[in-house]
Amino acid sequence: MSGELRALGLAHGLLLGLLLASPMVAPDLLPWAVEALFILGGFQLRLADRRWDLRGGPLGWISHIRMAPRRLLPWAAAAVVALIAGRMDDAQAILGAALLCELLVYPVCAHLLGRLGRPVIGGLLVLLILGIGAAASEPMRYIVAFVIGMSSCLFWLRGPDGDGRALALAAAGVGAAIVAPLLLPATLPFAFLAGTVCATLALAHLSVLRQRPVPWRPDGQPVAKRGLWPIQARLP
Repeated sequence: MSGELRALGLAHGLLLGLLLASPMVAPDLLPWAVEALFILGGFQLRLADRRWDLRGGPLGWISHIRMAPRRLLPWAAAAVVALIAGRMDDAQAILGAALLCELLVYPVCAHLLGRLGRPVIGGLLVLLILGIGAAASEPMRYIVAFVIGMSSCLFWLRGPDGDGRALALAAAGVGAAIVAPLLLPATLPFAFLAGTVCATLALAHLSVLRQRPVPWRPDGQPVAKRGLWPIQARLP
C-alpha cells in the first residue's frame, strides 16, 4: 500500500501479529481475528489496485494473478497458526477462502462493484453484514468478509476525503457496535463485522485527515503536512 494509509497499515500489521500470537493467548478468538483480517485484506487490496477499472479484458486478471503469490503469504501464515492451534478445519477454510478471493472473487467483484454508486455500495454493505449469518461454512464467511472489505474501500474512496464529520460517524459506529452486544448478546456476530468496518473506515479517514500545513521548520527545511504525518515537500 506504499504507506498511503499509515494508520490502517499499522492496524493491519498489528492484527496479523495478534493472529500469529493467538494460539498462545486466546485460541478461541482465532475465527474472529481471521474474519477481521479478511475485511482489512479486502479493503487494502482494493485500495492498492485502484487501477483495476482502467484495465481491459483478460489482461487485468492476468496481471492480478501474477502478483497473487506474494499476497497469499499472510494467509499461509494464518493457516499455519490455525494448524499450531490444532484447528485443521480452520486452516483449510483460511487457505481455501484466500485462494478463491485472490483468484476469482476479487477479479469478479472489482469489475461489478466498480459500476455501483456510493449509496448502492452502502446498502450492499448493510445487506452483506446482515446476511453473513446465512453463510453455510467458514470459507463462505471469510469470502463474504473479504467482499465486505472491498465494498468498504469503495465506499470510502467515493466519500469525502479527510472529512472530520465522516470520521466522527465512523467512530460513533464503532461505539454502537461495542454497546449493542452488551444490550443484545445475539447481535454479537453482526456487531463485530459492523464494528470492524467502522473501525477500518475511521482509520482510513484518520490517515488523510487534513491539518493546517506548517511550511517551514526551525532548521529551515520545508515540510508539508498531509494527514497526521509530515511529508517532505517537493522543491521546484
